[in-house]
Amino acid sequence: MGQPWAVGSAEGAPARLPLVLTALWAAAVGLELAYVLVLGPGPPPLGPLARALHLVLAAFQLLNLLGNVGLFLRSDPSIRGVMLAGRGLGQGWAYCYQCQSQVPPRSGHCSSCRVCILRRDHHCRLLGRCVGFRNYRPFLCLLLHAAGVLLHVSVLLGPALSALLRAHAPLHTAALLLLPWLMLLTGRVSLAQFALAFVTDTCVAGALLCGAGLLFHGMLLLRGQTTWEWARGQHSYDLGPCHNLQAALGPRWVLVWLWPFLASPLPGDGITFQTTADAGLVAS
Repeated sequence: MGQPWAVGSAEGAPARLPLVLTALWAAAVGLELAYVLVLGPGPPPLGPLARALHLVLAAFQLLNLLGNVGLFLRSDPSIRGVMLAGRGLGQGWAYCYQCQSQVPPRSGHCSSCRVCILRRDHHCRLLGRCVGFRNYRPFLCLLLHAAGVLLHVSVLLGPALSALLRAHAPLHTAALLLLPWLMLLTGRVSLAQFALAFVTDTCVAGALLCGAGLLFHGMLLLRGQTTWEWARGQHSYDLGPCHNLQAALGPRWVLVWLWPFLASPLPGDGITFQTTADAGLVAS
């Protein structure tokens, strides 16, 4: 009988919708930033050196952001193409009836992707793909650089938004920041003013969300846990912070945060993992 996950049903239109919506929002942020810098109030008053540093930082952030997005989407974390037949005999592996296959420890079936994921962490709703063994590293780097890009955009939009807010009463200012859609629908602000307030709001909120996600997954990274294992209080794969970092990010775990295409091969295969008990036996 054929494997239902081998067809690639997760690659259909429903799976692409979150990615399309995220891309549209990113395009809106880019257009608003270009409008403010080119046609609007312009960038904050900076000297030549500060302006050059802003450009270098922006190029570095965008290259890392786009590179990690590409690596995340190109890396298939599922069991597609992985030879699992017979490897789980006598190992106590679970059986997935949807995939009609035995699956190794730390793997789990995703109802959205419709396939089992190696070392499954969670399903990323914004990018429409599961986070697992093969794409966990670009996901972490993506959180870091996304937070940096959104903060940078907020700083660049800050002077224009500040000038807009100073021109109105405090109540109007609070309503524009908290309820920009209501202000637009009631005709209290123009479309350009709404776009500035809305994009800045979402950039700040997105930066906070990415930062919180990075802190949470940084904790999991140091503990050698997935989100599923953390929720159930499991610590079976905690080999110490240094070994945990190398297991998830490779031997060059310090440098991979700075460049997405740096070679840092993962030590495992996503199927077998050293446990805390195994490490204790080796140490003894």
